[in-house]
Amino acid sequence: MRADRPALELDAVGLQIGGARILRDVTMQVATGEMVGVIGPNGAGKTTLFNIISGVAVPTSGRVLLGGDDVTGQRVHQRARAGLGRTFQTSSVFAGLTAGENVRLAAQARIGGATSPWRFPRADDEASGVALRCLREVGLDHHLGTTAGVLSHGDKRKLEIAMLIATEPQVVLLDEPMAGVGSGDVAGLVEVIRTLHRSGRTVLMVEHHMEVLLGLVDRVAVMHHGELLVIDTPKAVMADPAVQKAYLGESV
Repeated sequence: MRADRPALELDAVGLQIGGARILRDVTMQVATGEMVGVIGPNGAGKTTLFNIISGVAVPTSGRVLLGGDDVTGQRVHQRARAGLGRTFQTSSVFAGLTAGENVRLAAQARIGGATSPWRFPRADDEASGVALRCLREVGLDHHLGTTAGVLSHGDKRKLEIAMLIATEPQVVLLDEPMAGVGSGDVAGLVEVIRTLHRSGRTVLMVEHHMEVLLGLVDRVAVMHHGELLVIDTPKAVMADPAVQKAYLGESV
C-alpha cells in the first residue's frame, strides 16, 4: 500500500448477473484512518459491495484498489495478506475452542507455521502472545480460557474482532456487527469498534442500528438499488432531500 493514496478506492464498480444489474458504477474513496458507514434497505447492494471489496465476488466492471494497488483480480487470501480484513453477519468463531485458541489460530495464519487447533505450542510462543494482546484490546483477556461457544453473542462479536486484529489488517470491513447483539452488550461493542478505529485502521461498516452508526462514523455512504446515492457527513446525509425522497417509507 502507498501512503500517498486513499486506503480504499472503488472505481466505477459494477456487477451484472445475467440481465440483472446488482451494482452500477459505484465510485468512492476512503482515506487512511477514516470510518465510513454504509446504509440502505435490504437489496440495496451493501453486502454485495463488501463481497466485491473483500474478493468473495468479482465485479463485471470497474476496479478495487487498496492503497493505490489494483486488487480487482486478487482472491480473498491475497487481499488479506495485502491488509484487508472482514467480519460477517453471522458468527464465525470455533465454538468448541477457547477464546485464546480462536485468536491464536488467526495470529498463526498471519505468522506462518502449523495452524491445527490440536497442535498448540507453549503459552509463551509468538502467536499465543498476540492472542492475549488482541483479547486484551477488545476487553476479553479474562475469557482467554473460556470456550467460545458459551460466550454471549456480544462477546462472540468482540472475539471475532480480536481474531481480525490478530491478522493485522489496515482496512477493516464490519458487516452488521450489532446483528443479534443484546441491548446490554451494545455499549461495550461500540467501544471496541471505536478503539479499533482510533488505532489508525480504516473501517467500513454496514449497520442497521442507525444511532450506533451515526455516532461512530466520519461519513455515511447511502446505497440505493445498487447505486451509491450519496456519501457525506452523517448530518449532511440525514438532511439530504435526495436521501429523504429515496427512502420515504423505507427503513435505512
